[in-house]
This record gives sequence, structure tokens and C-alpha cells, in this order.
Amino acid sequence: MASERAKVPVINISYSRFRKFLPGVSVEKILEILPYAGLDIEGADGDMIRLEYNPNRPDFSSDYGIIRALRGIMGIETGLPKFKLGRTNLSVVVDSQTRTTRPYIVALVAKGGTLDNNTIKQLIAMQEDLHDGIGRRRKKASIGLHNLDSIRFPVTYSAADPNFSFIPLGESSPTTIRQVLEETATGRQFSRILGHVDRYPVIVDKSGSLLSLPPIINGDETKVDEKTRNLFVEVTATGRKVADDVLAIIAVTLRDAGFDVSSVDIRNGGKTFKSPEMGTTSISVDVTYVNSVLGLHLDARQITSCLKKSRLGALAKGSRIICEIPRYRTDISHPIDIAEEVAIGFGIYNLEPTLPASSSAGTRSAESKYINAIREVLAGLGMLESLNFSLTSFDTEYGLFDRSTLDPLGVEGPKSAEHEFLRDSLIPSLLQSLSRNVHEEYPQKLFEIGKVFHGGSAIRENWAIAAVTAHENASYTEIKAYMQALLNSCFGMSCNTASASSPFFIPGRSASILVDGGVVGSIGEIMPLALEKLKMRVPVSAFEIDLGTLLHLPQ
Repeated sequence: MASERAKVPVINISYSRFRKFLPGVSVEKILEILPYAGLDIEGADGDMIRLEYNPNRPDFSSDYGIIRALRGIMGIETGLPKFKLGRTNLSVVVDSQTRTTRPYIVALVAKGGTLDNNTIKQLIAMQEDLHDGIGRRRKKASIGLHNLDSIRFPVTYSAADPNFSFIPLGESSPTTIRQVLEETATGRQFSRILGHVDRYPVIVDKSGSLLSLPPIINGDETKVDEKTRNLFVEVTATGRKVADDVLAIIAVTLRDAGFDVSSVDIRNGGKTFKSPEMGTTSISVDVTYVNSVLGLHLDARQITSCLKKSRLGALAKGSRIICEIPRYRTDISHPIDIAEEVAIGFGIYNLEPTLPASSSAGTRSAESKYINAIREVLAGLGMLESLNFSLTSFDTEYGLFDRSTLDPLGVEGPKSAEHEFLRDSLIPSLLQSLSRNVHEEYPQKLFEIGKVFHGGSAIRENWAIAAVTAHENASYTEIKAYMQALLNSCFGMSCNTASASSPFFIPGRSASILVDGGVVGSIGEIMPLALEKLKMRVPVSAFEIDLGTLLHLPQ
């Protein structure tokens, strides 16, 4: 059965590129190092290798970023990448009309490069990965790549009515914004981001030619091809920081691709600033802290050497290390991140296993015994175990049901839209598992044992057990029989049920589960509206029990 899993981005890179940029290093050695740099080898086709990278490293969204990191790890080029930002007199003027739609824009100019077929493919792949990752599927940020030589400055970021006409990318005849949004696949897919507005954000040049209708599509007049030598890159976003994050990654990638990158003036009202923002930041860490995290005994000189191999700046001041972080490394924000970079520079493959200080043998806790007993009983009743992440999306945990009045526990600065909130119930995750298996044969019967989290004056985490059955005859009576069998077989307990309302269940087919007069969970038949949202065509019944309350397990 499928479980909830975030999309892992994949980048294609050729062996010939490795040989070109990592001279003297065998392909076998490179393949050996890749996993220790946070890159998983998914497969290979001829000269091309496919690498999975963690979304928290958006600078790996092109082969230039991967090679930049490998050159450091292998000692070919260490320390902060050299980056010289030129200056231009070109400007982007921001109209106040964009404040209600997509208020922020940043941009750069890149000149003198060569866009061969491989470079174009890398830039397009990077653009889409940044859209999906940092840009949250273009909701928070979107990117436009344009032929600089086709643009007359100044460029204006403004808003236009739905009848504004332009030639979309890849087309030959003019069409209106309304037609793009209503009649094209791209328009229908991304128009929801802008919502229902009277005017739509547009980027136009001095002659009135449209560069972009963000975050939907570019104009055809500034399209990029292998003849393009100079680029204009713009990023529009809902926040200034996310825009700067995206543009910094693009800037350093274009530099690696052989372009000279220069700034653009962004004029917004009475204020003007230069873009891109490429200034470094610094984090101070103690030598003792790094060694305690990694279990090593490195001195300050060795730690600075390791950090430089991770393409960071590092300076030792007594027992402290001042680490300088390039702007494109958006994943580094805490001393623990610095410790991780030391491990990468040191070589995780060089870490040696050690025996624990204690000679005592471990035993199963009471908690583990209870959980294993539950697992065996439910498996014996014909159910399959589902494993889901504790972090989930708002839509999964709350959007399926009318639970908007709750105070969810959110993650600050999440790296993925699928992992934004700590779940307070297992049932939504199980329903998502069912929705991903609608093509499988029914009946489907799943259970999960996991942690749930509750906010309020004090954050609590509890072990819980939930189960679902899905088929044309799934009912309250059936799921209650499973629940009673579990309590009786596993714990020798009996229970009662009392009618109660729940956002999960159909009114009149919902109850609280009572043991010794206390409420330990809920049971019922899932709301049809939630099933409809999940595109499920059979009834579903479910129960969820708080194991901490039931068994007084230590929290």
C-alpha cells in the first residue's frame, strides 16, 4: 500500500560533465562520494546518471551546483565560491497595483554566456525544481528567463485587465489573459494561485511588449534559445526573502555557466534597491560544540579546513569558529547546520564506529511491548499497517474536515508543503493512504500506530492507534467489532460507546469510546464530503484510540 511521501527532486548529470569539471578524479571515486554529499544515485542511462537530492539543498537543482560542492569535497576548489557582481543602469519599476496580487520582484542581468543544449536543459530543470520547492509550486515564487537583447528598458511590473493581449511563449498569434487562464492547461493549473482578481500581474518593457504573466507563462518575444547570449532573469514572489533566496541560487549557477552577472535597480515607490542580494552571513560556533555533536576530537584548524571543503568561509578565533555562509546556501541557519557541514567536509565515510560506554544490554520497554501486541492483533484480523510521517500538510490534516477552529502546530519555515504541521490525529493520514490506493482491490483495511501532537498552554505528544476499513459495506458496526476485538484480545478490556459528534464522522453514526467510564477515543463512519474530496467511491469507517489515556503510558 502506498503511504504519504513528498516528491523527491531528481537531477540528470552526464559522466562527461564530471570528467570535465573534476579533472583527475575517476568516475568510480565520484560515484563513491556522491551519497556522502547528500545525493542518492537513482539510476543511469548510458552517459547520464540520475541523482536524487534533498529539497533542503535547492542549490543542487542543477549539475553546476552539484559539481561546485564536489569540487570542494575533493579539495579541487575550497572556501567561498568567487562571485563578482557587476552593476548596470537597468531598472525595474514596480507599480503599486501589484501589492494586492504578487507584491515583490527581484531581477538580474547575465551577459556573455553560451547557452548550449545542455545548459538550457539544466536551467529549465533548475527553474522547475525551484518552482516546486522554494516556490511552493509557484505559489510563493516564480521565475522568468528572458532574452535580454529583446527588451527595452526600463521594465515595469504592473497589473493589467483580463483583456490585455500578448503572444504567449511557444505561440504565434496574440491572445488575451482571460483566454490563457481559461483555455490553456498551464493557465488552468496555476490561475488558482492568483485567485479571483480584476487585474493580473504583468511584466512589460518600455515598448509595451509583455515579458511575463507571472506565475503563469512568459511572452514569446523574449524567449530563450541556443542563440541567446545575454539573459534577463526576474523572480516575482509573495515575500522579499523567498524572492532573494531563489535569485541568489540562479545567480551563482549562471556564474558557473560562464555568464557575467550584474545587478538591476528595483524602484518601488520612493525606494530603490539593487538586486540580486548576494551578501554573506555568518554563524559563530564553538569547537567543543562541533566535536560533541560529531563525536570527534578536531582542533580549530581542522574544523576550518572541513568547512572550506563544504564551500563555506571559516576563520578560527580562539575556541570559536566564525563561519561565513554564501547567500545561495539557504539551508544553513543554525550551529547544528555548521556541524553537519564539518561532517561532510571531514568525510562521513571517515567516521569510525565505536562501542557504547555502557556494557548493559537493552530490553524492550512496556510501551514497545504494548505496541507490538497491538500490531500482531490487528494484523491477525486481516489489517495492513500503514506508516506515515508525523509532519503533514494543512490540507491533509484539516482541509478534509471542518476543523478550521483548531490551533495547529506549524513548522516555522518548512522546506516542503507536505510537511508543514504536526498531526493531531492519525485518521487523516490513513484516509490519504486509502486515496492513493483507489486502484487496488477492495475491501481495504489499514491501521497505524504513531504519535499525535496537541497544542494549547502546553504541547503534548501521545501514542495513538487508528484503523480504517473501506469497501461498499463498510459500517459503524464492522469497525466497532474490530475495535472490541483489539481491546479484548490485546488488553483484556471491554468498552462502551456513547453517541457523540465529531468532525470526522457522519452525525448519528459517530460515538465516543469509553473504558471504565473515561473517554479514550472515537469511532464512526467518515463524512461523505471528505471521501468526495479524496475521490473515493466507497464508504469508510474508522476508529482512533489514545493509547496514553488508555494505558497511562509515560508521555
